[in-house]
Amino acid sequence: MRVINPSQKAIQAFTQETVDKKPIVMVNILRFKEHADYGDGSMSTITGQQAYSRYSKKVLPLLWEVGGQILWRGDVRTSLIAPADEAWDEVLLVHYPNRQAFIDMISSAAYQEAMPHRTAAIADSRLIETNVARLPKMVFKIARGVMRARRLVLPSVK
Repeated sequence: MRVINPSQKAIQAFTQETVDKKPIVMVNILRFKEHADYGDGSMSTITGQQAYSRYSKKVLPLLWEVGGQILWRGDVRTSLIAPADEAWDEVLLVHYPNRQAFIDMISSAAYQEAMPHRTAAIADSRLIETNVARLPKMVFKIARGVMRARRLVLPSVK
């Protein structure tokens, strides 16, 4: 089954469950459309991956605003254990200080403005919340500094 965005029912259940102060990591597993589909024929010349890049550029400042950080991103090379018809393009691990930070981000008007790029980009996805052991704040400060420096030095890197 292809899933692009969480259903309203899933979001409602997620936001109504107990929200604690524990950090979470959201596992994002993505497959991009060959061509972005905005539903109106606009920008059909860009790829799904390019549309997702537009989404990411808008969401990254929102992520930082709520105290989140991309921990890791990788292009999928192969799936050793998966159904034969299941293929993925990218995996991201995104840290949030707690579930409420994630809820605040996705509830913001700025995030809602970015969502059409994600919807146009994604052919299939999974978003999995995980609990994490507390990592020292210094790890995130260093990671954030590396990511900012990388964007300054290598702005064309996806």
